Amino acid sequence: MLMELFSFYNVENLFLPDPKPIHKLDPTQSGLRNWDEKRYKNKLFKISHVFQLMKEENGVMPFIIGLSEVSGRKVLEDLVKMEPFNSEYGIVHYNSMDERKVDVAMLYDKNKVEVIDSETITFFFEILNKNTGNYDTTRDVLFSKIKYEGELINVFIAHLPSKREKDINQPKRTFILNEIRERIMKIVNAEKEHVILCGDFNENPDDENLVKILYNNDHEKVLMNPFLELFSTRNYSTFHYKSGLLYDQIIMSRSFLNNNTLVFQDAHVFNSEKIRSRTRKFEDRPFRTYAGTRYLGGYSDHFPVFVKFKRLP
Repeated sequence: MLMELFSFYNVENLFLPDPKPIHKLDPTQSGLRNWDEKRYKNKLFKISHVFQLMKEENGVMPFIIGLSEVSGRKVLEDLVKMEPFNSEYGIVHYNSMDERKVDVAMLYDKNKVEVIDSETITFFFEILNKNTGNYDTTRDVLFSKIKYEGELINVFIAHLPSKREKDINQPKRTFILNEIRERIMKIVNAEKEHVILCGDFNENPDDENLVKILYNNDHEKVLMNPFLELFSTRNYSTFHYKSGLLYDQIIMSRSFLNNNTLVFQDAHVFNSEKIRSRTRKFEDRPFRTYAGTRYLGGYSDHFPVFVKFKRLP
């Protein structure tokens, strides 16, 4: 059986090395402590190693990879030169107006995928306290229309505003998901094309926003979220204090259930032992790069997720 993987990975602050500070206490571009060439190279090696492991376990590299928390195009260019990408992967990336300068991006296997079109969907939010400028920006949602084996697939990659300070960002997430939902419904209804929406949603699969997005205005289910079942069986992609979370998800149109090219098989959190924490207390958690300001030298504070498709001849 031929198989294809589609993956998403929040790589936790993939920044270029910081220039040497002039004064010891100068803020750094990355916001990370002592983020130098050596640590950057180790981070690139770690991220590429994750995909090497995924390839070893599944026999194939993902044909599309959504990424979040990457800063600028250069880090992606450095990444795709490495094993197992071997410069065979193209990059779709735009700089967003995010205050932390982190973006989402898409990598794709140039031998299998043709990018027909891509754009960013940008969101501005008015700030009620006018002293701080007139609007608040967040990470863009990346949209790409791709062609795989003659089939068109519309890919949305998102990294929604995070949960913090009593979740003041919840209305923003709701607004962004409503916008994306409208676009998706148009594509599914009018154009009858496949859709995949992946990302770090900063919400679990059973949260209201992510349940609502699966249905059209007539309450018919047009999208499916296989991560709902994973979450109910305690599969987590990241952790906050004692809570396991499944913020990283891949949602898709139901057209992948009966299709003559790619047929959805199952969904996974890729939590291979090698990318898990080295301490016994946290052994089921991701081995992260930093814990606060303390450098651990790990992979990311998230596990990647992926879905498997059966590829019909």
